[in-house]
Amino acid sequence: MAQFQEAIERFRELFEAAKASNEVTEPTAMTLATCGASGQVSARTVLLKGFDERGFVFYTNTLSRKGRHLAENPRAALTFLWSPLGRQVLIEGQASFVSDAEADAYFASRPRLSQAGAWASRQSEALAGKEALEQRVADIEAQYTGCQIPRPPHWTGYRVEPDLIEFWAAGEGRLHERDRYWLEGGQWRHSLLNP
Repeated sequence: MAQFQEAIERFRELFEAAKASNEVTEPTAMTLATCGASGQVSARTVLLKGFDERGFVFYTNTLSRKGRHLAENPRAALTFLWSPLGRQVLIEGQASFVSDAEADAYFASRPRLSQAGAWASRQSEALAGKEALEQRVADIEAQYTGCQIPRPPHWTGYRVEPDLIEFWAAGEGRLHERDRYWLEGGQWRHSLLNP
């Protein structure tokens, strides 16, 4: 378990450095890769909304392509690339829903337009025109005039519980440094890797 704690602390230090850097535009941006039952792999950028020893959290519409993939195959990979720092982190693991209380609290903290958008957007479906989406947002706003917009039942968070965390540091002549931490047989292990 000490090696897992070491990996989480290393991530925390890198993440704080990325947040402190004026050159990293969006330090919370991470590529999320999923694979549905068909075997078709898909990747997109999402935002990290929290992490601790339990895993790495992002929020989305469960009816989206990524939500459907995770329902069929709950394995996911996350990649952070902080180019100005010459650093990258790869995380692989099992995705599961955050608690309703966590999802409710995060949803309540979002700007009102983002809350309305979570109801209005039929994420990953074809859209006839931007006006249709804008009208659905206006309808949601009207429906909840003067009161809090509740979290949609199809919108929540996912926590990726890692079983692999790999750190990459740029090296001269492409002699990059790679450190891999992984779970094997119930024990966390650590090894350097060739670049």
